[in-house]
Amino acid sequence: MTLVFQQIIDGLAAGGIYAALALSLVLVHRATRFVNFAQGEMATFSVYVCWQMTAWGVPLYISVLATALISFVIGAIVFRLFIWPILDAPEETMVVSCIGLLVGFGAICLWIWGSDNAEFPHLFSDKIWWLGGVRISANNAGVLVSLAVLATSLALVFKFTRAGLAMRAAAMERRNSPFAGIEVKTMLMIGWGLAAVFSFVAGVLAAPSLFLSPTMMFNVLIYSLAAASLGGWDSPIGAIVGGLILGVAESVTTTFVKAIGADLRLAIPFLLMVIILAVRPQGLFGRSFTTRV
Repeated sequence: MTLVFQQIIDGLAAGGIYAALALSLVLVHRATRFVNFAQGEMATFSVYVCWQMTAWGVPLYISVLATALISFVIGAIVFRLFIWPILDAPEETMVVSCIGLLVGFGAICLWIWGSDNAEFPHLFSDKIWWLGGVRISANNAGVLVSLAVLATSLALVFKFTRAGLAMRAAAMERRNSPFAGIEVKTMLMIGWGLAAVFSFVAGVLAAPSLFLSPTMMFNVLIYSLAAASLGGWDSPIGAIVGGLILGVAESVTTTFVKAIGADLRLAIPFLLMVIILAVRPQGLFGRSFTTRV
C-alpha cells in the first residue's frame, strides 16, 4: 500500500507540470477558440533564455522572474504579429500558423543553443520528508505549490479585477465588447501573455528532470493536450484536474502494469482520454452547447 501512495505522490508532481501547460492551452483556447500547438516550444525558448541568464551569473530566482516578464512580452508580441491578423481566418489557417510557430521557435532554439542537452539548475532543494513510509521531496512539494499559486492567481485576476473581467468579456463576446469600451486586441494580447508565462512555469519546473533541449517539451505538450481535452477546453479547473489525473494514472500504471514500458507509456493519457470522452464528450468540467438549426 505504501508503494501505491508513493506513486500517487510522484504522479501528482508530474501531473502538476502537465496541468500548468494545460492551463496555458486553455487560456489561449478560451480567448481565440483554437489550440496553440506552439505553446510547448515557446516555453522551451523561454527556459533557454532563463538558463542563459544563469550561465551569465544572474541568480536563479531573479532569472526566473525576469524571464517570466520576457515570456509575457513574447506571448503578447506573437499574438499581435502572427495571430491577430488571421483571427477570423478559417480554422485550418490557424492550425497551420501554430505549427509554423512551433517549427520556428524550435529552429531558433536549435540555431542559438544547439542540440546538446544542458543541465538546468533545480528550483527547489533536495530535502526529503518521510510520512508513514512515503517519500515527499521538496521538488514534488514545490511543483504542487507552484501549480496552486498559478491557479489561485488566475482565479483572483479573472474574478476580482477589471482587467480579468475585460479579458473574459473579450474572449466570450469579441465582436460586441468594443461597444462596452473594451479594447479586444489589448485584452487578448494580455491573455496570450499570461498563457506564455504559465507555459514557461511548466517548462522551468520540468527542465531539471528532463534536461534542457529543443525538444524538451514535446511529450509534456502531448500530455497537456490530453489533460485539457480530459478536463474540458473551456475550464481552467478541468485543465488542472485533468493534468493531475493523467500524472497519477501514468505513474501508477507504469509501476504496476509491467507490460507498459517506456514506449507505451505515452498511450496512457490518450487511452484514458478516449474512455472519459466516450462518456462525457465535453470533458469532465466542460460545458455542452446546443446549436439551433
